[in-house]
Amino acid sequence: MTETIVQFKGRMYVDWYLFIPAILVSLAGLVTMNSFSGENYFFFRQNIWLLISIIIFFGATMVDWRFLRRTKVLVSIFIVTVVILITLLALGQVIKGAQSWFQFGVFAFQPSDPAKLVVILMLAKYFSRRHIEIKNLRHILVSGAYAFFIFILIFFQPDFGGAMIILGIWLGMVLVSGISKKHLAFVAILGIVISVILWMFVFAPYQKARIISFAHPLADIWGAGYNAYQSTVAVGSGEMFGKGIGQGSQSKLRFLPEYETDFIFAAFTEEWGFIGATFLFVLCFFLLARIVDNARLAATNFETFFGLGVTVLFFIHIAVHAGMNMGVLPITGITFPFMSYGGSHLVTEWFTLGVLSSMKRHSQGLRL
Repeated sequence: MTETIVQFKGRMYVDWYLFIPAILVSLAGLVTMNSFSGENYFFFRQNIWLLISIIIFFGATMVDWRFLRRTKVLVSIFIVTVVILITLLALGQVIKGAQSWFQFGVFAFQPSDPAKLVVILMLAKYFSRRHIEIKNLRHILVSGAYAFFIFILIFFQPDFGGAMIILGIWLGMVLVSGISKKHLAFVAILGIVISVILWMFVFAPYQKARIISFAHPLADIWGAGYNAYQSTVAVGSGEMFGKGIGQGSQSKLRFLPEYETDFIFAAFTEEWGFIGATFLFVLCFFLLARIVDNARLAATNFETFFGLGVTVLFFIHIAVHAGMNMGVLPITGITFPFMSYGGSHLVTEWFTLGVLSSMKRHSQGLRL
């Protein structure tokens, strides 16, 4: 028995510089969800998801993920992901107007969360093999095609926020891969053209309303701008030191809708104030800095690009979520990593940290 435990511990490698900031952010989310009176539906379920996620994290640290470098493995994972997303469009559960979930009894699973990780893996493999040739425009277009498959399937659920995250991952990884200024300008022009086309021919009226409410959030505070207005009120009312744990009137009295998910940063800031928000950002900074440092010291370019891709993913989620909660970005339904309520994104995020920990263990040796 003792020998088995020793072997088990020997296979596990935990990067505590990843684990500690992430668990503190998760605990901050739990405290914010807890109403401290009456039912605590979200708090109770999030505890279960967090426990499951941490178990998955430790399990992932024991696996040697170097097999992901194989092209056949990644292509198979990519194809399976595309098939799942296509199936979702036919059989998925419609929740709040979006067909983005598979329903399994009392649990719902959102495939777009692990799909983001699959995009990072595919792009990491592609750029790791062609990083010297990245200034060739063809490689930018080909890499964009991989992301586009996932982007379009998520966009038509419709999940505008998730689709924009896919686009942001691709753009971020293209930038860190060493794109030339000429091609960067091309990508920028292409983005503008695509945005115009989406606005004119693709965006639904409610999506246009969200964008318009970003430019004039107070123009319709009882309509499209209501959530943005209540969110900014919550953030501002926290002032320097906050109202205290469980004392957030905007969230606990339900003036701020869905404060456990889309507006958890606003709910947290209302209770903890500017000091609490600063501490939260410091935790996120240490987490991202550790991922970047591990990527810099990785054994191969694949692990480097994977780590940088994960950094881009987490950074976009943090920046967009905080930005929309403070009224400087449109409301897109983007979660705050490790903090917002939800099992799909929480499991995916902790699994990702487990993979990064395992890659850290195998980072010694010559860089390939």
